[in-house]
Amino acid sequence: MPRFNTLDDLSVKSKRVLVRADLNVPVKDGRATDTTRIDRLVPTLAELTGKGARVVVLSHFGRPKGGPDETNSLKHLVPDLAKAVGKPVAFATDCIGAAAESVVAALKDGEIALLENLRFHKGEEANDAAFADALAKLGDLYVDDAFSAAHRAHASIEALAKRLPAAAGRLMQAELEALSRALDKPERPLAAIVGGAKVSTKLDLLGNLVAKVDILAIGGGMANTFLVAQGIEIGRSLAERDMAETAREILKKAAERNCRIVLPVDAVVASALKEGVDTRTVAIDFVPEDLMILDVGPKSVAELTKVLGECRTLVWNGPLGAFETRPFDAATVAIARAAAALTKAGKLNSVGGGGDTVAALTAAGVEEQFSYVSTAGGAFLEWLEGKTLPGVAALMQG
Repeated sequence: MPRFNTLDDLSVKSKRVLVRADLNVPVKDGRATDTTRIDRLVPTLAELTGKGARVVVLSHFGRPKGGPDETNSLKHLVPDLAKAVGKPVAFATDCIGAAAESVVAALKDGEIALLENLRFHKGEEANDAAFADALAKLGDLYVDDAFSAAHRAHASIEALAKRLPAAAGRLMQAELEALSRALDKPERPLAAIVGGAKVSTKLDLLGNLVAKVDILAIGGGMANTFLVAQGIEIGRSLAERDMAETAREILKKAAERNCRIVLPVDAVVASALKEGVDTRTVAIDFVPEDLMILDVGPKSVAELTKVLGECRTLVWNGPLGAFETRPFDAATVAIARAAAALTKAGKLNSVGGGGDTVAALTAAGVEEQFSYVSTAGGAFLEWLEGKTLPGVAALMQG
C-alpha cells in the first residue's frame, strides 16, 4: 500500500495537535455504555501527551439536526475520556470560533481538550472549505485516528488533512496495516466468510471478494438466495428470490477466478425465530416447506472448520445464522472459536469486522483472540468492497 505518515514522523512537543477521533459511542443517561472506541484511542493520546503535545480531540457524535442540542453534546463523554487517559480533559462548547480558540490557547504541553460535536455545524458533513479552515486555525498538526469514519468525505477527515501536516494515529495505523496484510498482501490460501441477511446489500462486497480470495464461505440469509439460485428449495426461509440471477452471476465469476464458494450442506430449521422453539437439523436439500433455515448445521461447521485449517488468512464479515437468538448462534460461535484456535496456534491471520461480526465474536468470547477485529462498520465494509476511503486517501503520499 502507498506510504502514510505515522506519529513517528511528527515532532509534536509544544505543538497543537488536532486528533480526529470517533467518539460516536452508545450513551444512556448521559454516560457511555460501551467505551471500546474511547479505549482504543488512548494509545495515540497517551503517546502525544507523553511527548509534550497540546492535544485537541475532534469528533462527531450522533446525528444532530440543524445545530447544537443537549442530547448530542460531547460534554457527556468528558468523564469517560478523562478516566481512559488518566488525566483531566478540558472542554470547549464549540469546535470552531472564540470558544474553541480560548480553550486551545489555554492548553499547556501534555494537556488535552475535547471540542464540541463537529456535526453541530453543517460545514462538517458538507466538507466545507471555510469550516475546514476554521478547524485548521486551531492546530499545527493533524492526526487521524478515526478509521471508522474514513469512508466519509467530511471536512474534519478529508479537507483538514490537506491543510496541516498529517499523519495516522496508532489506531488508524494498526487498522490499515492489519487490513493490508489481510487482503492486499495476504498469505494464501485466503478465505472470506460473509454472512448477513441480504445479497442486495453486499453485491459490491461479493463481487470484489470473488476476484481476490481463494475461498468464499457464504452464510446467513444470503446463503439461502444462493441455494435458491441453484434450484434448492428452502421452505419459508428468508431469501431474495429476485436476486437469484445475480447470485448465479457471482457463482459464474467465482468459477472463472478459481474462487471456491462454500455454501451450507445442512441446516438447523424451526417454525419461528425465538428461544425455546423446537429445532431440527436437515440436509440442505431436505428443508420442510413449512420451516425456515435459521443456522447452518454441524456438517457445514465441520466442513468450514476443515477449510479454515487449510488457510493462512481469514477475513470475516457477518454471522452464519440468526446468532442473536439461541440456539441459532451455535455455528457462528463454533467457527469463531475454531478460527481463534488456529490464530493462537500461529496458523491463521484472522481479521473480523462490521457491527454484527464484532458482536458475534464477543459473544463467542474470542474477540481478543483474533489477529485484528475492526470496530469500523461502514468503513470496514467499504474497504472490503475495494472502495477508496476519503480519510485514508487524504493521508497517503503519492
